[in-house]
Amino acid sequence: MHLAYPAVLAVLLFCTGLYGVLARRNAILVLMSVELMLNAVNLNLVAFDVWLRDALHGGQALTLFTIAVAAAEIGIGLAIVLLVYRNRGSSDIDRLRDLAEQPAGPDGAAGSREAQPDTGAEATA
Repeated sequence: MHLAYPAVLAVLLFCTGLYGVLARRNAILVLMSVELMLNAVNLNLVAFDVWLRDALHGGQALTLFTIAVAAAEIGIGLAIVLLVYRNRGSSDIDRLRDLAEQPAGPDGAAGSREAQPDTGAEATA
């Protein structure tokens, strides 16, 4: 078997995953696209391992390690997405920008003073 067939398939998988990461707004679809990209890398690792006839099968061992890391990544990623969905009501990535730190105000403090509750301590002084 030629090396070109699995390499072309891996490139198509990786480009599909890259398009999904860049174009999608739903966080779960972005995680699925990252998994497509990792599977393309795994396909290349196994194809080059077979093509080079590696006696230690280093490509296949690295593929198993990559699958384990991908499983942990998707578990943590789904937990974060579900927590954000429960708190915000949406898993839209564009709406998650308000999770970032607020820019510094005119006095140099981060955030706005309007968001802090008024305790009345300033009025008594």
